[in-house]
Amino acid sequence: MKHRTFFWFFLPTGLAMLIFIAAPIVSVVMQSFFVPHEAVLVETENCGPFGCTKSVTIDQEATEQLRANNPLGRFAGLDIYLDRGHLAVSEVAEAWRETDSLGAFFSDIGDLPFYRALAFTLTYTFVVTPLLIALGFAIALAVNSLTQRLKGVVIFFSLLPMIVTPLVGSLILFWMIDSRGVLGTLIQYLADDPGLSLKASTSLMWGALITYGVWHSAPFAFVVFYAGLQTVPQDTLESARIDGASRWQQVWYVIVPHLMPLVTFVALIQLMDNFRVFEPIVGFNAAAHATSLSWIIFNDLGGETRQLSAAATTSVLTILGVAILLSPVLVRTWRDFKGKA
Repeated sequence: MKHRTFFWFFLPTGLAMLIFIAAPIVSVVMQSFFVPHEAVLVETENCGPFGCTKSVTIDQEATEQLRANNPLGRFAGLDIYLDRGHLAVSEVAEAWRETDSLGAFFSDIGDLPFYRALAFTLTYTFVVTPLLIALGFAIALAVNSLTQRLKGVVIFFSLLPMIVTPLVGSLILFWMIDSRGVLGTLIQYLADDPGLSLKASTSLMWGALITYGVWHSAPFAFVVFYAGLQTVPQDTLESARIDGASRWQQVWYVIVPHLMPLVTFVALIQLMDNFRVFEPIVGFNAAAHATSLSWIIFNDLGGETRQLSAAATTSVLTILGVAILLSPVLVRTWRDFKGKA
């Protein structure tokens, strides 16, 4: 393809990426360096028969003029990144000096809002992603071995978790694990503890959120792997059977290597999606036990006092976190591409 033809072919896509991806990211990064202007205060003295009193009022006109002249706010540099609500550099340094063990250090910084949210986000990402890949692959293998008459029904029920809206799906599971729900009652019976409640335990709530994440995302991996199984060379499988390879050996040495590009693709998509976990926390009403980086952004933007700068800073840190998570997979993909080239 000629350069001129490629340019006009790529131009609409490039413009869309600049408008809907690059521009918002640049805007968020700029907003993270500014804080809202403080109100202009005016001190007045009122004197009467019994003496003088001083009062402080807000000069609305001067405040509006200040905000009009500098709409982004007051430049704060990296102050927001380093404050207690985010990286908390001072608090982390103090905890490092005062604690004598690594466990105590992580326990201390775990009380900070950003690191508490980061701990759950990373745990959710690194537990849910491999589990859903394994479950999706197992379902794809099982469905692929069924008769043609049963495949349609099984595929339909396998896709139901992905069809249901994430928030609705999390609400349904939340009601089911309630002490009066089906799963909640079953867990109380199995544990022989009528007072056991998943909603009252941080560890059990984390387990419920992770279970929901695997249940909701596994159908996506199943669809991708099931489509990939249709492209597995049958000659290679037949040769493996003739050589005496068991079913497990056929899967491990023939099917898995063939589907590795799809595994990389699913891992990339799910790492990005799971690192931005939000809906399950809202649906499970689990903010008291688990918060994520996306939930912090939502919390900063809510209420009467919208903390735009704090939300922008957390957004930038989330983008950096996603980039760090994806970098090993991207580097490996690039090396494989260069090797084949």
